[in-house]
Amino acid sequence: MEQQALEILKKYWQHDSFREPQDKIIAEVLQGRDTFALMPTGGGKSICFQVPGMMKEGLCLVVSPLIALMKDQVQNLAKRNIKAIALTGSLSVNEISDLLDNCRFGNYKFLYLSPERLQADWIIERLKELPINLVAIDEAHCVSQWGHDFRPAYLKISALKKHLPHVPFMALTASATHRVQEDIVTQLALTNPVVFKKSFARENIAYMVFEVEDKLHRLQQILTKNPGPSIIYVRNRKACHDVAQQLRSFGFSATFYHGGLKEKEKEANMQLWLAEKAQVIVATNAFGMGIDKPNVKTVLHIQLPENIENYYQEAGRAGRNGQKAFAVMLVNASDIKTTKSQFIEVLPDKKFLKEVYLKLNTFLQIAYGEGMGQTYPFNFNEFCHKYKFPAVKAFNALQFLDRQGILTLSKEFTEKVNLQFIIPSKEVVRYISLNSADEEPILTILRNYTGIFEMETAINTAMITKKANISEAALIDMLQKLEQKGVVALRTSGNDSSIVFNEVREDEHTINRVSKFLEQQNAIKLKQFESAVQYVTDVSHCKARMILEYFDEETTADCGICSYCINKARKPKSPIETATAILEILKEESINSRDIETRLELTAQETVFALQLLLENERITINDYNQYTIK
Repeated sequence: MEQQALEILKKYWQHDSFREPQDKIIAEVLQGRDTFALMPTGGGKSICFQVPGMMKEGLCLVVSPLIALMKDQVQNLAKRNIKAIALTGSLSVNEISDLLDNCRFGNYKFLYLSPERLQADWIIERLKELPINLVAIDEAHCVSQWGHDFRPAYLKISALKKHLPHVPFMALTASATHRVQEDIVTQLALTNPVVFKKSFARENIAYMVFEVEDKLHRLQQILTKNPGPSIIYVRNRKACHDVAQQLRSFGFSATFYHGGLKEKEKEANMQLWLAEKAQVIVATNAFGMGIDKPNVKTVLHIQLPENIENYYQEAGRAGRNGQKAFAVMLVNASDIKTTKSQFIEVLPDKKFLKEVYLKLNTFLQIAYGEGMGQTYPFNFNEFCHKYKFPAVKAFNALQFLDRQGILTLSKEFTEKVNLQFIIPSKEVVRYISLNSADEEPILTILRNYTGIFEMETAINTAMITKKANISEAALIDMLQKLEQKGVVALRTSGNDSSIVFNEVREDEHTINRVSKFLEQQNAIKLKQFESAVQYVTDVSHCKARMILEYFDEETTADCGICSYCINKARKPKSPIETATAILEILKEESINSRDIETRLELTAQETVFALQLLLENERITINDYNQYTIK
């Protein structure tokens, strides 16, 4: 049986051996036992159910809340000539029924669905007819009220266990505290599960935190020193374009990746990086799912992440080949305040959630006790504008209602106007010179959407009309005129989303029932954020140990390679020696403080102190180019 598992791994995944503890998990599943696997990102969780799914007769059912991951896995299985289906998107009852018929009679090996699908009794009945050989529950921490991402739909999975008493169940998660682990086993009704926990230790990764003023300059230094494949994580789409462009101006080969790119662009940019035609890929957290490039040398974060879970997952894409790699975070004084405003201050409280829910029912004209099962077209921008809701906070409230199963958002909200300039920038300048009335709105768009020449970009019309001081109707007229003249490609849509109500409107009763989970999750998110802040501000502990201890893993030894350990082992340079070394350099040429710091491998504090010493003693002066020179 072990040999057969290895043959399947080689045939379909081209790997010669399993990673610890994949083979042990597979052996337990093949014995028909329930299993629980806590495996950090990059540990190869999917192999644990995909290999036994291929070995056993019938179909493996995979429950996952991540639509993007389901699609990604189905595509990857298809590339390996393995038949898989995902019940994603707003499929009709007939479409779902046809797909389930395919699973029954079409020799499919994997069926992916979200936990919300299990809330429909008729789907449970249809699943009972299928030859299911294994049930894999991914992101299993979502079943726990103590987890950071509780979804009530996960509680329905235990009912599936009653209908499939002889089928092994496998729970998988990349992060769970002891309390959450116990809750997962209880809530999923796992029968004497065999528990596997893989260490979160990545001994070949040097975790580095640097406080810097000029992040781009430090990026330039790091990428020059470590010229291997690199990922730079940023927070938004605009930063992807800006940072990639700045790196290219420094002479690096760089591309970018985010959720707003068309599929062809995503694939083309990813292939550039995978084939190492681009050293660097600048990406939002949309990048990485299913990516397993083993020789990533450096993963850099230039903004503070909202929690250690996300950071560990993204940093863990470095060094999967076992070679030394670097996970670097560049921070400055304003980062904590910025991140707090982006992630913590936009969390809805009970009062705000109730207001959004009531106004949503008013906006969609749903009467008390009505609405269940109905689909409503929905313009998110108009909704926020009408009731003066902050957009991010309102979206978080709607997303919470979605996760609690009260309603279903059909898709992520996008702006209702998508635009791309299809003539060169110099031609746009020429157009403005001939059409001065359009100058202010066009310049406002160009200033706020730097990537608009490279890709179709969703624009916020409310923001542009406010800054350019014109009406929305005038803006749309101008854009349509630009389209007719071949200046832009324009795509508009009246309603940017739709909402399905899964329950009748019950106002107070609805919100009171779920508000305790909202308060609990907000408290967890705040605690997670505080742990991320502690990680970057604590200068007295090993960074690798801090990560392990966060995940409840006991450790006694420092890693020896993180920024704390290196700084601790480094002997501080004497100010007199440093000043002498600086004078030697300045005899050859005049240079700035940053270059002095780089050439002598000094800390910023050592450089500043030595330069002040030399200035006070009138040994050096500063020229008109802000360079230091011998007096």
